Amino acid sequence: MPVEHLSESSISTALSINDLSSSYGSAAVLKGVSFAVAPGEIVSVLGRNGAGKTTLLKTIMGLVRPERGNIWVGGKRIDGLAPNSIAAAGVGYVPQGRAIFSALSVIENLRVTQFAQGKSSDRVEELIEMLPALKPHLASRGGGLSGGQQQILALARALVGSPRLLLLDEPSEGIQPSILDTIIEVLESLMKREPLAILLVEQNLDFAAALSQRAYVMEMGRIVRNVDREELGAGRELARNLMIAN
Repeated sequence: MPVEHLSESSISTALSINDLSSSYGSAAVLKGVSFAVAPGEIVSVLGRNGAGKTTLLKTIMGLVRPERGNIWVGGKRIDGLAPNSIAAAGVGYVPQGRAIFSALSVIENLRVTQFAQGKSSDRVEELIEMLPALKPHLASRGGGLSGGQQQILALARALVGSPRLLLLDEPSEGIQPSILDTIIEVLESLMKREPLAILLVEQNLDFAAALSQRAYVMEMGRIVRNVDREELGAGRELARNLMIAN
């Protein structure tokens, strides 16, 4: 990875992406994506299936290598690094489908992540206190939890490393509407206690609007529109324009 001079914007933002492009084989997916997320901000990325939203998160996380452009997290350039190095640089990731260890208990899921990231047991205890919904289920198998409980466990695992940036891919997927309010409360409480930014990929506009200060709309691998909080709250009209869930 080339050495590059730190720009003022790269230092002052939690996430700065400049002219990012990536592909799967010969199929271009991201095409010159540029945007930034400030510390303490929750920003959504909206769009139809196939727009490139999940690929964007995977490219930030190092699971897909970019062909062009650069990614900065808190003043450190991370494009080209391995996923474990990106996690060490302060990025937490909750993928679509959650990817918890279903055969392990809740506490074992957290301990495995603790050991893998070289964190103290104090951090796990802190998260258990911060996310009280996990407390009654510490000995339960991850695979036996409800969808909402699994999502909270996935969040806790991503937070073990004390990230400065949290990437969430469709956290509302497959979760009952009544449980979404709990997840919103968890994330809002988290933002008050943890100094981090969140990049949220979503198709559920009500969920995105409840959390986000603003949003970007992706179409065919490009950012085509910025959406402020007021417009994001007018979900029905925006949903018609984007043809996504409301």
